[in-house]
Amino acid sequence: MKIMSPPGEGLGASPAPTPGAGRRTGQVILDLRNISLAFGGVKALADVSFDVREHEVRAIIGPNGAGKSSMLNCINGVYRPQQGTISFRGRTFSHMKSRQVAQMGIARTFQNLALFKGMSVLDNLMTGRNLRIKSNIFLQALRIGPAEREEIAHREHVEQIIDFLEIQAFRKTPVGQLSCGLQKRVDLGRALAMEPQVLLLDEPLAGMNMEEKQDMCRFILDVNDEFGTTIVLIEHDMGVVMDISDRVVVLDYGRKIGDGTPPEVRANPDVISACLGTAP
Repeated sequence: MKIMSPPGEGLGASPAPTPGAGRRTGQVILDLRNISLAFGGVKALADVSFDVREHEVRAIIGPNGAGKSSMLNCINGVYRPQQGTISFRGRTFSHMKSRQVAQMGIARTFQNLALFKGMSVLDNLMTGRNLRIKSNIFLQALRIGPAEREEIAHREHVEQIIDFLEIQAFRKTPVGQLSCGLQKRVDLGRALAMEPQVLLLDEPLAGMNMEEKQDMCRFILDVNDEFGTTIVLIEHDMGVVMDISDRVVVLDYGRKIGDGTPPEVRANPDVISACLGTAP
């Protein structure tokens, strides 16, 4: 993935994006079939199936406790579902380990930020390059020969991501000193440093003010449009979901109650009742 500078215009300076505008989705890249997950007697997911196509923005919505984060945890190997299969680019698994998922090209951000608060922005993003480092630990410690050249190349890539996310002024700042909105941007940058084919975003707008939300939406759309990265997004801001998503799947108490384009989901009586608490 080549990192390029984003367009100068922010989301707030232009009309709201139309779902799928300027994007062509491809074949199914990620397919989840009959996923069931339980913790003791509590069913987090019950026979949930949906797919994700290349280059699309696929949103997962639903009330609190619906099983959204549990679904992402099944995809990236944190949880092991009791039933069902996950297919990625035609390869089918009953369970994938987290490292295997990352090596295959699936990256993840988290609802509760899991950054290294005492480390700088640059060093946090460098941790996203770990799987691509080929030199052994001894050569890395000495920073000699191929190890030094490799580190320089990785740092150049990370610097491009810093430019892309417009956080140049904070590159040497400890992450713990940044606002929530900027920390979310760093979390996104660390995931992008892995050069993912599929990016899982767990509530990337949580805790942000309106300006920060506009910036994050712009970055998400740029990642999808310019890099062709497939996005799977959990978000509670329905306005954002309906604006930037190509398709939306709706969960409620661990079951799928809706799936389709934003207009189709908006008109679904079950979705209206579960997410808005009102009748159509």
